[in-house]
Amino acid sequence: MAKEQGTKLIVQNRKARHDYTIEDKYEAGIALTGTEVKSLREGRASLAEAFVSIDRRGEIWLENANIPEYLNGTWNNHAPKRKRKLLLHAAQIAKLSRQIEAKGYTIVPISLYFKDGRVKAEIALAKGKREFDKRQALREEQDKREALRIMRYKNMR
Repeated sequence: MAKEQGTKLIVQNRKARHDYTIEDKYEAGIALTGTEVKSLREGRASLAEAFVSIDRRGEIWLENANIPEYLNGTWNNHAPKRKRKLLLHAAQIAKLSRQIEAKGYTIVPISLYFKDGRVKAEIALAKGKREFDKRQALREEQDKREALRIMRYKNMR
């Protein structure tokens, strides 16, 4: 069987981009069981309530990510919201742990995707937005869309 090539998006955390200002992005591998991978291949996952934590031993974990049970799984199916270990270099984990000690910073999962047949997670160092920041970002996005719409209308004439 030929090896899978390229990337295929599984799920994105749109709420994270709305609630946080993204500073740095990292690509991490995930330690998964077989039924979790099969469930992800069907495109079934949710990062809506997910967060990333670093424990005292210097390991980084993806928590509360919902990967539903594989429909054709047997008695050894996985738990949908279990903690999943993220695989990063020790230097990257140390850098992240130093940065989240700063006030207002956290690590959020941005997306899950397949890269050359392996499941990867995109995580980001992020700073929480205040309510007026969110409104300002929405207003800027709406203004940009309006300008593009006007330009498109003018070019059609």
